[in-house]
Amino acid sequence: MRLTCIALLIFAFRLPASAQETWKVGIARTKITPTESVWMAGYGSRTKPSEGTLHDLWGKALAFEDAQGKKALFVTTDILGFSKEVSDRVRQHLQNKHGLSKAQIILSSSHTHSGPVLSNALVDIYPMDDAQRAQVARYTAYFEQEIIRLCEEALKSMKPAKLFSGNGVLRFAVNRRNNEESQIADLFELKGPSDHAVPVIKVMNQSNEVTAILFGYTCHTTVLSSYLFSGDYAGFAQLELEKLYPKATALFFQGSAGDQNPLPRRTVAIARQYGKELAAAVESVIEEPMNALSSRLSTTYSEIDLAFNPAPTREQLEKKVAATSGYEKRWAERMLDKVKKNEPLMKSYPYPVQVWMIGEQPVFSLGGEVTVEYTVKIKEMFGKHVFVAAYTNDVMGYIPSLRVWKEGRYEGETSQMVYGLPAKWHPSIESSIMKEVADLSKKAGVPTR
Repeated sequence: MRLTCIALLIFAFRLPASAQETWKVGIARTKITPTESVWMAGYGSRTKPSEGTLHDLWGKALAFEDAQGKKALFVTTDILGFSKEVSDRVRQHLQNKHGLSKAQIILSSSHTHSGPVLSNALVDIYPMDDAQRAQVARYTAYFEQEIIRLCEEALKSMKPAKLFSGNGVLRFAVNRRNNEESQIADLFELKGPSDHAVPVIKVMNQSNEVTAILFGYTCHTTVLSSYLFSGDYAGFAQLELEKLYPKATALFFQGSAGDQNPLPRRTVAIARQYGKELAAAVESVIEEPMNALSSRLSTTYSEIDLAFNPAPTREQLEKKVAATSGYEKRWAERMLDKVKKNEPLMKSYPYPVQVWMIGEQPVFSLGGEVTVEYTVKIKEMFGKHVFVAAYTNDVMGYIPSLRVWKEGRYEGETSQMVYGLPAKWHPSIESSIMKEVADLSKKAGVPTR
């Protein structure tokens, strides 16, 4: 008997870590489609609230627990982006009630431009009246509580599971700064950087059934621009995967798509096509051998002071008020009002940076509308297998690379008005973010190339 026990112990020690250890994973979902007509987020050209639903919007969550009992939450949503206020309140609740730090929570958004507006987000774009603002406030309160409830349901439902990761490929994303949409049908060569990876994490239960699929792509969810709620191509992709894997919940996260558009676009048929293409790319990863992830979780997080350039002067703002219209004029009027009242304008922003290791899989999480060169540089540092999620925790504005910052135009210079920021970012933006990515990666145990 004693010899048998010793033999079993020796055998156990020889097993790989993934065979000895088991993850626990909780899966939850909640419908977040507004029940009344509200303003939609993403396009300043819209002139009225929503008029119906193409397909429902969802909030979904994966709760992870490793062999040592450490937990983390990855939440995906069919909205344009979390505001800092909503994100902070959700994460503070999870800290107070469940002991989860900001490092252990990723709140991501698909950045669909066919979802609802949240309060205190993109404040200068939408010409809403008081009644419409009250509708948005009601929806925001509902959304916030649903996300909290979603997270708690995921935490309560954790069961033994196995995790696997892999990368596929897809190519409908186009760098919109370097390729004109009106000329796309005539181009034989696309210009500018893009990221064609399709990152996938597969969750399987003890019966070897796929129960969850966390996947991403780096492309604006802007195929559609109607007045119907939808998750755009990412929503169609999730629906398609849940048809292919009926026992699974499909969760989409957005990559650093600040300068990446789906081209061509504009029709429901194209959105559905891209959704099927993305689902097929995910399916091809799932059906091939994937990397088994050992049950070890490492999470890091920080908020760095991301500096702005000097704010415009009173004289500059007065000229802009006189010379512009629409959101530019509303932005200039609001900034001018602050200057007249001697209210200080922001000199920096608390920008969120996050790095996880899910077993052997590095996951980088960045706030805002990050342009694609950040992913390119992260992969140059850590390898092409890494996952990069943008639009996470707080979507406060565009995050241009230094090259895009120098070139200016919308993503590099004028988009700060859309988000109500006081000025263009300081040219140190890229170096500041990349330094923090490197520092957090060391703490998380991400190996360099």
